[in-house]
Amino acid sequence: MIDPVIFSHQNSFAALEVGKHFYWQFGNLAVHGQVLIVSWIVMGVVLVAAIIGSSTAKADQRVPAGFQNFMEYALEYVQSIAKDQIGEKHYREWVPFVGSLFLFIFVSNWAGALVPWKLIKLPEGELGAPTGDINTTVALALLVSLAYFYGGLKKRGLEFFTRYVQASPFLLPLWVLEDFTKPLSLSFRLFGNILADELVVGVMVLLVPLFVPLPLMVLGLFTSAIQALIFSTLAASYIGEAMEGHGDEGHEH
Repeated sequence: MIDPVIFSHQNSFAALEVGKHFYWQFGNLAVHGQVLIVSWIVMGVVLVAAIIGSSTAKADQRVPAGFQNFMEYALEYVQSIAKDQIGEKHYREWVPFVGSLFLFIFVSNWAGALVPWKLIKLPEGELGAPTGDINTTVALALLVSLAYFYGGLKKRGLEFFTRYVQASPFLLPLWVLEDFTKPLSLSFRLFGNILADELVVGVMVLLVPLFVPLPLMVLGLFTSAIQALIFSTLAASYIGEAMEGHGDEGHEH
């Protein structure tokens, strides 16, 4: 009879290697190889799903079926997020951006929770959810910041910057700091939740393997989906805030 604890240790299903990375060297630049590998896999999955979902559509088919139905539901869900936060008039142009954030984070989180990456051996570190790496979440936050300023400048032009001194010129540093710290807070929240979930499940599998950690894994899947929703919703909210007055215009439209 196989001792499940010994079996777990020998196969490293619950091995925890926090802070260890597999690096690729490009001249003087070192990048996290395991993050890029899984990120490419996630982007490939999303791209293939989009291609399959759109290629199964038929011109004479009014009611979607099969995988197309699933993809249309995902599209409508993302549209509702953008519409609620940005407004009726301007939300359509932001659906691709908000949708890309949601799908990438959602698939990344679930890939980290469902795929047994630990079975793939690397010289150092281990494969896992890209969102479990602070570099990925900060990069996503910086994209949100760029979209925030782009949306504000496109909608209001240079008048966008007058918001920093409308209340008081002395508050200018605080307003600028707030515009960058809000998206960055998203990155730390996402990173912390995903990393904590992986650590808790890993420790539970190490101590009490097999059946006991299953409820925690199911809860982790739910939390992963919620984190994708929170990040994309708040990103859309920040973009809508930069554009100002979008709610009133949406209702008028």
